[in-house]
Amino acid sequence: MPLAVCATPIGNLLDVTLRVLEELREADLVLCEDTRRTRVLLERHGLAARLGSYHRHNEAARTPELVRRIRGGERIALVSDAGLPGVNDPGSRLIAAAVAAGAEVTVLPGPSAVETALVTSGFGPERYQFVGYLPRRAGELRALAHELAAWAGAVVAFESPRRLPASLAMLAEELGGERRAAVCRELTKRFEEVARGTLGELAARYAEPPKGEVTLVVAPAEQRRERALNQDAVRAVAELVAAGASRRAAADAVAKLTGASRNALYRGSL
Repeated sequence: MPLAVCATPIGNLLDVTLRVLEELREADLVLCEDTRRTRVLLERHGLAARLGSYHRHNEAARTPELVRRIRGGERIALVSDAGLPGVNDPGSRLIAAAVAAGAEVTVLPGPSAVETALVTSGFGPERYQFVGYLPRRAGELRALAHELAAWAGAVVAFESPRRLPASLAMLAEELGGERRAAVCRELTKRFEEVARGTLGELAARYAEPPKGEVTLVVAPAEQRRERALNQDAVRAVAELVAAGASRRAAADAVAKLTGASRNALYRGSL
């Protein structure tokens, strides 16, 4: 039997797939970050299952035994408190150990705070980088901000509400107060809130810690995003030329679609 890695709701208990519910129903053992949280989900959907704890404080000790049980034929499902195990949650160690031991691992996709926040931010980037929780130490956060300043895409991060005011203030200082961002709080829950604005505006709005779980999305820098779009447009012209179009006609067509300069596209594709 495979190890089934199951995504669970990030807030609203109805945001669980039928496939995950079936797996939780049939599993010999459901490994949970917090058995109390998982029991609430099971009871909401009328399920009963044998639960076992698997979290960052015991995963090193429990992993070898669990791999033996998986290889022995037990059907084991792995969940975390919310979202997909292994994405900033316990699970990576067991998944890697099971793969190394030759055991089958299957992932049952579902809710994700990362993608939910990215889409609801409205920034619509083609590329993004997820950095997990922002560093707690000011020096490490500053170093990360310097690294992210060179990244052309959006950035998604988790942050504790207590540290959010200081983190927003530092990011505004390092990335520029006019850089757009979105603070996504309590996603899919009753008091969901999405605040969009510049880093400077959000730092002022959240001068005091809010309540609830927070996912932060920082938009691509406008100049870098424009440069990335122009590079994509130049590649499109080159591809049309390679397919047999004249360079002038290709530059004309792509300029109309993207709004980029026809002359710049023509020269850039030479």
